[in-house]
Amino acid sequence: MKPLSENLKALYEYKILEKFEAGISLNGQEVKSIKNGRIDLKGTYVTLRQTGKDTPEVFMIGANIPPYQPKNAPSNYDPFRERKLLLTKQEIKGLVGKAGQKGLTIVPLKVYTKKGKIKVEIALVKGKSKADKRETIKKREIERDIRNAIG
Repeated sequence: MKPLSENLKALYEYKILEKFEAGISLNGQEVKSIKNGRIDLKGTYVTLRQTGKDTPEVFMIGANIPPYQPKNAPSNYDPFRERKLLLTKQEIKGLVGKAGQKGLTIVPLKVYTKKGKIKVEIALVKGKSKADKRETIKKREIERDIRNAIG
């Protein structure tokens, strides 16, 4: 399963606590655009919103999905619109309890296809301190040096 897009900045900025797989509600041209790899997750986050039902709904905000064919796109098409994420009630209830804790947020990590459907991997994350970020950079450099020495 090769990712169509990854949020590498989120991996650097945040410490991943728990991952979830979610479906995403899209229209036809967005599906074609994503399958061509034209989605940008930079600056994207996930929010929970109560819409009158017993369980809140989950939305992905800030993802940029440009139109598949810009000249044929509807005049009211917004590439940054909110997109509903599809999770089970149990997963949503778990997210509600955990995301309410101080310092925790939910961000999308990658978009990929699974059995012909487009899926989003979201994660419950906590921000890293500067020292943790420096440590991540050191580990990456050491791994790169080892790979260069071997190969």
